Formats: sequence, structure tokens, C-alpha cells
Amino acid sequence: MVYLPPAFTETRTERLIEHIERYEFGMLVSHGQEGLIASQVPFLLEYRDGLLYLQGHLARANPQLADLDGASEALAIFQGPHAYISPSWYGAGPAVPTWNYATVHAYGTARAIADAEWLHGLVRRLTERHEAREPVPPWRMEGLPDRYVASMLNGIVGVEIAVGRLDGKFKLSQNRPAADRPRIITALEHREDADSRAVAQLMREREPA
Repeated sequence: MVYLPPAFTETRTERLIEHIERYEFGMLVSHGQEGLIASQVPFLLEYRDGLLYLQGHLARANPQLADLDGASEALAIFQGPHAYISPSWYGAGPAVPTWNYATVHAYGTARAIADAEWLHGLVRRLTERHEAREPVPPWRMEGLPDRYVASMLNGIVGVEIAVGRLDGKFKLSQNRPAADRPRIITALEHREDADSRAVAQLMREREPA
């Protein structure tokens, strides 16, 4: 469970899904006999029978697979942009530094899938999604020898989470006076790093018209 003060809580499903699709390289967290374990996973979203599923894969040797029994709950964390906020940007004090950020937590039962046909389809969809972003002609799985593809697929196991709950936390200075927020946005936009500018954009989207 994530701490969700009302001011920072994002409940709009379309915004939460949009965030996951943009920051789809998530962290899969589970708890089993070995305790807590986490893995970084590139996820795909799929809607099936009115339900949302997250799909990815792990190395076959990854001990986390033992936790994904189809009955136990797992957590996928999709961390978005984040930025340090200086109290020098505020109009009045006293104040202390803080951090602005956006994150979505997806909870649900997770299962491991070893079916070769399912895995082939997953890897193909993952590849097509990310190759489509490249400026050159996309690389395609179809150019690989069948034996090589089979050996690579044998080294991974699929993961599917049936999402039961999404929690969104967009901490973007909503608790600061209205006069402070434009100053924070301007200061973030003047930084050189992409995360600060992305946080500034999220803040602008949430400012009253």
C-alpha cells in the first residue's frame, strides 16, 4: 500500500493507464518464502473480458517466479518523473525542501506462463511496440532462425498480473499556496534535466485554467 494524502491522489483511470503506458518499464515486487523480491520488467497492457492485465517476462532462473502462483498478490510500480523542490522558490517561509514526483502502483494476482506460443506473441508485441519508436527501419523477430528464437524463449517465463487496483500518487505541490506553484514550475523549466521539465509539465496540466 502506498501513502496517499488526498491532495496528491490521482483516481482518473485514463490518467493512470496513460502513465503506465509511458513509463512501462516497471518494478515487479512480490513476497514469498524467500521474503521480498523485486525485478525490473518491461510491461504491456491488455484488456480481456473487461479486466486489465499487465504482461511481461522474467528469466527462467529468476527465483521470483516461485511467488507467481496465480493466487498471491504482487505489486508493479511505474515510477514517472521526479524532481527536487527548493524552498527558495516559495514566496514565504519558513519552509523545507521536498520532492515532487508521479507514480502508479498496480496490485493484483500474478501467474507465471511457460507456454511457448504465448511467450512468442508477447516478445513479438514488445519488440514491435519499441521498434516503432526507432527512426530507422525496425528490426523484426522474423529475421531470426527458428532454432535461435526457440532457445531464447526457453530462457524466459511469462508473467501476467490480473490488476485489481490502481493507486496513483502525483505529488506536485498541490499543498502549496497558489502563488507558489507558478514559481516552482518556472524554476523546474529552467533546469537542464528532462525529469524536472516533465514534472513542470505535469504541474502545468493540473493548474486551474
